[in-house]
Amino acid sequence: MATGYPVSLSVDYPERKLNRLTTFFRIFVAIPILIVLMLLMGSSYNSGAKEGGAFIVGMGLVVLPLVLMILFRRKYPKWWYDWNLNLAGFMYRVDAFIYLLTDVYPSTDEEQSVHLEMPYPDTAGLNRWLPLVKWFLAIPHIIVLACLGIAALVVVIIAWFAILFTGNYPRGLFDFVVGVMRWGFRVAAYALMLVTDKYPPFSLEV
Repeated sequence: MATGYPVSLSVDYPERKLNRLTTFFRIFVAIPILIVLMLLMGSSYNSGAKEGGAFIVGMGLVVLPLVLMILFRRKYPKWWYDWNLNLAGFMYRVDAFIYLLTDVYPSTDEEQSVHLEMPYPDTAGLNRWLPLVKWFLAIPHIIVLACLGIAALVVVIIAWFAILFTGNYPRGLFDFVVGVMRWGFRVAAYALMLVTDKYPPFSLEV
């Protein structure tokens, strides 16, 4: 059942046999792009700190300035939106590769098989005070996602064996992992990227 939530994530199901060799060594194959991602997030955080902005959380997303801009100016700078969306897209492409959802090496800029939907917010319609407590309101989601994350890890391990033997990612397992990623992205869009005031659904569905 569709949720109708404005923020969503989808991953194209591979309609071909996945590469067994790169699947077997996936964690090692992913090391270079993981280093790029960590350097990107780390340099972003350090840059903000040097400028006296301490405004980028550990995952590299612009958060605190958005809280202040929405609170005092009712404004959401477009380039901060673009930064958050593009960084999130890169992170989820890396996640999709590590979770074996694709065997195509993650691009730093091309969409590939991971598609994010996150509309640019209408700041006039955003509650200026809500960003102060969204992190708190998101705690139930964080607890559920912690449990789902453990389940997703088990599913990925099962899928790893399935791909090695058959070359295919079982569709039910694939949809579950994508659903957990989608849930996490919606919570991040609500509580960190602040693009919507609509509370995320407790759902894996599109």
